[in-house]
Amino acid sequence: MSFLFLIALTFGRKMTVRQVTLLFMLNIGFSTCGPLANKAEMQKHTNQLITETSPYLLQHAHNPVNWHAWNVNNINEAKKLDKPLLISIGYSSCHWCHVMEHESFEDEEIAQYMNEYFYCIKVDREERPDVDAIYMTAANIITGSGGWPLNCFALPDGRPFHAGTYYPKEGWLKLLQTVNLQYSNNKQKLEDYATRLTQGIRMQETAISDNKSSKLDFAAVEQGVGSWKNNWDMLEGGITKAPKFPMPSNLNFLLHYQYISKDKQANDFINLTLYKMAFGGIFDQIGGGFSRYSTDALWKAPHFEKMLYDNGQLLSVYSKAYKRTNDAEFNDVISKTIDWLQEEMTDESGLFYSALDADSEGEEGKYYVWSSAELEEVLSTDFDFAANYYNINSKALWEHGNNILLRNKSNIEVARTQNMSIDQVNTRINIINSKLLKVRKKRIKPGLDDKCLTSWNALTITGLCNAYKATGNDNAMQMATKCLDAIIKHQFSDKGLKHSYKNGISSINGMLEDYVFTALAAISAFEITGNKKYLDVAKSLTTEAIKRFYDIEKEIFYFNEQNELILRTSEIYDNVIPSTNSAMAHLLQYIGLAYGNSNMLQISDNLIGKVQQNFDSYFGGHSNWASAHLKSSTPFFEVVIIGKQAKEYAKELNKLHLPNTWIIFSPTESKIPVFNNRFKAKETLIYVCVKGACSLPSKSVNQALKQINDGR
Repeated sequence: MSFLFLIALTFGRKMTVRQVTLLFMLNIGFSTCGPLANKAEMQKHTNQLITETSPYLLQHAHNPVNWHAWNVNNINEAKKLDKPLLISIGYSSCHWCHVMEHESFEDEEIAQYMNEYFYCIKVDREERPDVDAIYMTAANIITGSGGWPLNCFALPDGRPFHAGTYYPKEGWLKLLQTVNLQYSNNKQKLEDYATRLTQGIRMQETAISDNKSSKLDFAAVEQGVGSWKNNWDMLEGGITKAPKFPMPSNLNFLLHYQYISKDKQANDFINLTLYKMAFGGIFDQIGGGFSRYSTDALWKAPHFEKMLYDNGQLLSVYSKAYKRTNDAEFNDVISKTIDWLQEEMTDESGLFYSALDADSEGEEGKYYVWSSAELEEVLSTDFDFAANYYNINSKALWEHGNNILLRNKSNIEVARTQNMSIDQVNTRINIINSKLLKVRKKRIKPGLDDKCLTSWNALTITGLCNAYKATGNDNAMQMATKCLDAIIKHQFSDKGLKHSYKNGISSINGMLEDYVFTALAAISAFEITGNKKYLDVAKSLTTEAIKRFYDIEKEIFYFNEQNELILRTSEIYDNVIPSTNSAMAHLLQYIGLAYGNSNMLQISDNLIGKVQQNFDSYFGGHSNWASAHLKSSTPFFEVVIIGKQAKEYAKELNKLHLPNTWIIFSPTESKIPVFNNRFKAKETLIYVCVKGACSLPSKSVNQALKQINDGR
C-alpha cells in the first residue's frame, strides 16, 4: 500500500500499467550491513578502482565488473557513451555488500552483462556521503526503505529512475535485463520518471527551507519529550524496537534536559539505557569499544562492526554521565574505549581509523565470542567466577554453542553477592580480562578500514576532550590534541578542508560535516587547553562554512558545495550522527558568544525555529536540535575564567555536571571579545554571563557555582 502510494505521489496521475509493473518488479526491502569476504584469490581482473585509496573501493578493484570511481570525468564519459549509470554504494564493513559482491559482482556472466549495458560506478558512502544522500533518498521514495548495499540506476546525467538494496544473484540478473529493456524501448518514460523523482528528492531535501522560523519556546521541547516517551523501553533501555542503535544525540539531550526539568522518568531512562548498553554484548567487555547496533532488544547480540563515530560520541555521553553520577561503571567504559582507540584505531599520524569489520575468517563475531570449553581452558580456576560474571551458558549463550560476554550486575553488586570487597572484584576481573585478551589477540582479527575521515575524527576529538574533563585522563587530552593537530596539518589546504586521509594522501573536498564537526572539536580542545589557536581554527571554519554552504534566502545550510551532483542536499534529521544543520546551530552559538556576534546567534535561533514545530511528531530525529534549543530558550551560562589559576579553576568546574554552562579560560590577557578587558595581573576572576551580560566577577569556584545556581 505505502509502496504504491509513494509511486503515485512521484508519478502523479499519469502512470501507465507498464510503469507500475516495472517499479513493482524493481522493489526490494531493507537489509543490514556488515563486513567483507576474503578476496586474496581475485586477481584475474583489474579495474579503475585500483588507483583509489578507499578500502571499500579497493576491495572491488579485481572484480570482473568494470567499475569506475565517482568523479566528473567518469560522469562525462557515461554521458558520451549514452549508457545508464549503475551506481552501487556501500562501505568496507557492510556484510550484505560483500555477499552481493561474491554472488554477483564476482560472477563473470553477470559482470559481462553489466559491462555491456551499463556504466558501473562504485561509491564508498563514507567517502561520499553527499552522493549517498541523493540516491538513498531515491530508494526511500521508490521503496519506502533503504540500506546498504544501495544499488541505483540512473540516466547518464545522474538522475535516478530506480534504487534498491541487496539483490540475490538470480534477481539481480533479471533486474539488469529488465532495466536494459526499459532503457532501450521506453527511454522517454524513464526520462519523465527521473525528472519527477529528482523533483521529489529536491522536495524532501529542502523539507524545512520554506518553514517560517518560530520564536523559541521551551514548552515545545517539553511537549516533544512527552510524546517521545511513548517510544522509550523502560525495561531494557533505548527505543522500543529491534534492532537497537545507540543514539548519542538522544542521550546527550536528555542529560541536559533532565538537569533542567528534574524529570524522574527521564532520569530513570538515562540510567537504565547507559547501564544496559555498558553491560550488554554491544560493548566489548574485555577489549573496549561499542559495536554499531544490537540485533535484538536486549543489547545482547551486536552486529559486531565497530565504528569510530559511535565510539567518539559515546565517549562524550558516558563522560557526561560520569560527571553526573561518579559511577565507576561509566568510568570503566570511558577507560576501555580510550584504550581500544589507542591500541586498535590510531594511525601513526595521530588520526583515527574508520571502522573494524564484524567478520573474521568469514564468520560474524568469531573474533569476539567464546565457547564454554575455550573459557575453561584459558581461565582454569577463574572459570567459575568468570562464568557467573559473564553469564556463560545462560544469557550469554548465542549461536553454535558460543557465548557473547555480557553482564547483568555491577561490580558493586557482584562484590555484595560474592562477599568480596570491590577491590577484590576489580582485581579478579582485570586478571580474567587480561588472560582472555592475550588469547584473543592470537586470533585472526577483523578487517580494518584504515582511511581517516575528518568528520568522524572530529567527533572523537570532542569525545576525548569530554573524557578528560570528566576523569582528568591526561592521555585522553594528548590523543585529542594530537588528532586535531594532525587534521590541521594534513587536511587543511588553500582550497579548503579535506574529507579523507590515508597513507599520507588527503583527498575529497570537505563537506559541511567536516567543517562543523572539526570546528566543534576545536572548541572542545580550546575548552581544555586554553590554547587560542584552537578557537581561531573554530572561528575560521565557521566563517568558511557560512561562505560555502549557507543559503541566505532559505536560511539553511547545504551539505555540499555546488559540484557534479544533480542537486545540493541539506541534512535536517538527527540520526546516529547529528544532522549538520543542528550541529551548525550549536557551533554558531559558541562562536557567536565568544566573539559577540549577534548575527551568528540569530542564524542559530532561526535554524532551530524552523524545526521547532517538528518536535512533537518526531522528537527522536530532532534531539540535537533540542539540545541547541535548550541553550537558547533556558538559562545557559558562559563561565569565563581569566588569570593565573584559570586552568585549575576550569578543571575543577569541568568535573561537575553543569550541562547549562560553557566553561572557557585564559591564563593570560586575551583580545578575544569574551575575555577582553577582564584580565587582572594578580587575580583569577570567574565571570558568569548569559549572552554577554555578566554578573560581578567571582574569585572562587564556590562563588561562581552559587551564581550559576541562583541564575537557574
